[in-house]
Amino acid sequence: MNRPKLVVVGNGMAGIRTLEELLALAPGRYDVTVFGAEPHPNYNRILLSPVLAGEQDFDDIVLNPLSWYEEHGIRLHTGKTVARIDRARRVIATADGHEERYDRLLLATGSTPFVLPIPGRDLDGVLSYRDIHDTQRMIAAAQTKRRAIVIGGGLLGLEAANGLKLRGMDVTVVHLGDWLLERQLDRTAGKLLEGSLRERGLDFLLGRSTAEILGDAAGRVRGVRFKDGEEVDADLVVMAVGIRPNAALAESAGLHCRNGVVVNDVMQTFDPRIYAVGECVNHRGIAYGLVAPLFEMAKVAANHLAELGYGRYTGSVLSTKLKVTGIDLFSAGNFAGGDDTEDIVLSDPGGGVYKRLVIQDDKLVGACLYGDTVDGAWYFKLLREGRSIADLRERLMFGESSVGDAGVQGQNRAAAMQDADEVCGCNGVCKGTIVRAIQEQGLFTVDDVKKHTKAASSCGSCTGLVEQILMNTLGSNFQETPKTRAVCGCTDHGHADLRKAIREHKLLTHAQVYRFMDWRTPNGCATCRPAINYYLLSTWPHEATDDPQSRFINERAHANIQKDGTFSVVPQMKGGVTNASELRRIADVADKYGIPMIKVTGGQRIDLLGVRKENLVGVWRDLGMNSGHAYGKSIRTVKTCVGQEFCRFGTQNSTQMGIELETMLANMWSPHKVKLAVSGCPRNCAESGIKDVGVIAVDSGWELYVGGNGGIKTEVAQFLAKVRTPGEVKEYAGAFLQLYREEAFYLDRTVHYIQRVGLDYVKRRVVNDAAGRKALFERLLYALDGLRDPWAERIEGKARREYTPIRLVSEEVA
Repeated sequence: MNRPKLVVVGNGMAGIRTLEELLALAPGRYDVTVFGAEPHPNYNRILLSPVLAGEQDFDDIVLNPLSWYEEHGIRLHTGKTVARIDRARRVIATADGHEERYDRLLLATGSTPFVLPIPGRDLDGVLSYRDIHDTQRMIAAAQTKRRAIVIGGGLLGLEAANGLKLRGMDVTVVHLGDWLLERQLDRTAGKLLEGSLRERGLDFLLGRSTAEILGDAAGRVRGVRFKDGEEVDADLVVMAVGIRPNAALAESAGLHCRNGVVVNDVMQTFDPRIYAVGECVNHRGIAYGLVAPLFEMAKVAANHLAELGYGRYTGSVLSTKLKVTGIDLFSAGNFAGGDDTEDIVLSDPGGGVYKRLVIQDDKLVGACLYGDTVDGAWYFKLLREGRSIADLRERLMFGESSVGDAGVQGQNRAAAMQDADEVCGCNGVCKGTIVRAIQEQGLFTVDDVKKHTKAASSCGSCTGLVEQILMNTLGSNFQETPKTRAVCGCTDHGHADLRKAIREHKLLTHAQVYRFMDWRTPNGCATCRPAINYYLLSTWPHEATDDPQSRFINERAHANIQKDGTFSVVPQMKGGVTNASELRRIADVADKYGIPMIKVTGGQRIDLLGVRKENLVGVWRDLGMNSGHAYGKSIRTVKTCVGQEFCRFGTQNSTQMGIELETMLANMWSPHKVKLAVSGCPRNCAESGIKDVGVIAVDSGWELYVGGNGGIKTEVAQFLAKVRTPGEVKEYAGAFLQLYREEAFYLDRTVHYIQRVGLDYVKRRVVNDAAGRKALFERLLYALDGLRDPWAERIEGKARREYTPIRLVSEEVA
């Protein structure tokens, strides 16, 4: 069967995204040929900055490898520039004379960097910043040159400046405007950004107009001159002053062009056989440079190429969510305001947070966020829908979590989102798409979600939200894993380097860590802050200060957040043992607070599910029991069987052993959750063989097993030692756990730690070295000595605001 021929001119993100959409709608519909001017497969231009900064390699940002084209029967011509379109013959011709016939033609020629028309622009050492070739040239230049000037204080300019700075150059950013990113930020946010970037070693010359690039006798750059006559030395100049639609090919073919290839609402050009998408397009007088509108165009073009015919592109309401060298920024709509608008402003320069909401006629018409952008998508939704915010006004600044339903106190924003709500603005991926992919494709990690849905694969600013969705969908099957190369994007240091620096230089605070280790972001991020917090506390117990804001919500609230935003409470029942008085109190609390579900857990505890956050302290007070620590990177439970007291097969008192272990380990924080079990005989009813520490009673004493895990991938625990007495059980188990606490990377389970260091190493430290074992055990006891139950502290008033609804806080302040 002869299929119609589709030729795509442009192998970038917009053109290939159109093909991906088309393959999903009508696989095999066309015989497809792609021409790309670059000698590479399709890659993510948004991630050029991490490549320049040395954080990623080119292979890391390839979106569609060559195998993808082969798998889908697509002929790819790389390094070929299409020079001519013969519309009468329906043929395109490349610069080297190759011709290809088409039935449908898709133009995705993108844009070209704008180069200032000033003297010296052709000197050796003047570069633009648009593609991987430019990036590689800048990397090479940074190896031999020392002083760089970046002309342009927009996003590309700032990312270029940051990358060159990380490559060791002295960098000055020259910008015509009075503040940075003036198209995305208001003056206040722009000045905050400037201050943060100055702290990282970048220099700025604002309000300057470049008149000439100066060269030496050999034709190499030596500096720039401004219109006021001032000169600045430089041996590299990067122009990042904007882009222009690349419409030259379309214009030469006689297609209607005006600041881009003019298209209608189905992405057709003047010639109905020719479509166009991406930055080369002019739609309703607008040329878009952001990726989200380009992908919306791709969806509509694919719809019509598949001959479904019901999609229309009517333009995009723009929002911008950026991460400039680790600093989160968001803007949407009329964020600058005007005479007929009013502003709600929250400004905390010391904390690195600024928010400005612009209101007009009881509607949100603009937003500008610096430092804290978690509610950007929600503000954009309010703006796009044009709904009245009259009933939300006094709580609007505090975000979606403060205005949700009574049962949803919003600490888990993903849980409150509807399936149709957008998660990834870059790729137009909604929550429902991600949830279905997780459930139907069996996804377990953020990388899996990136691969199957494209969410979080572009700018990466929605990664945290994708992670929340994974946690909500998978529950306990979701496991975070530490990065292998670096703790996070804030640093090049790995977990081992971080632990070593904290230990050897006695770093006691986050600020000391950031300064000593030259952290790129002065306040860290959601990935590194919890890790640093744990390393500080575990290395210097009773000296380092716990930072609650560096903990996940479960550990801050000391309860497990559920998918609807409520919490679950698990009181401690040591060894799974309780009594009639505790059971009565649990029943009374359930009645008093209307708790919708009471469930026995797999760890032999009672779980009270559906507790509203503001009721947590009252629930704990009325229960009068200690925390079961069922919510954090900490000791969880010690599961037991009844042992020799009642069981006719029992050989030792496993219940009492479990109670003693749980008492000893109370309030212990660890790199990840830790579960123990004690079985009274080799029949192993307590499932000790798949616990982090498993204890199995035998006639002559106890056998100890370590590194078990019953999660996504069941791992059977490995034999550690055989001991005779309960005291030895506690010493050996405690020494192993302290070794794990001191040496494992944050978010490593015990099985991952043992896989990294080897069981033989663990045995040498815990079993063979008696003095070292006792020292480890003593350090554990010292670290746990005097720690108070977190519920008792909160009943006394600690962290009161964590549990107080925003509206009550506002009333108190007023």
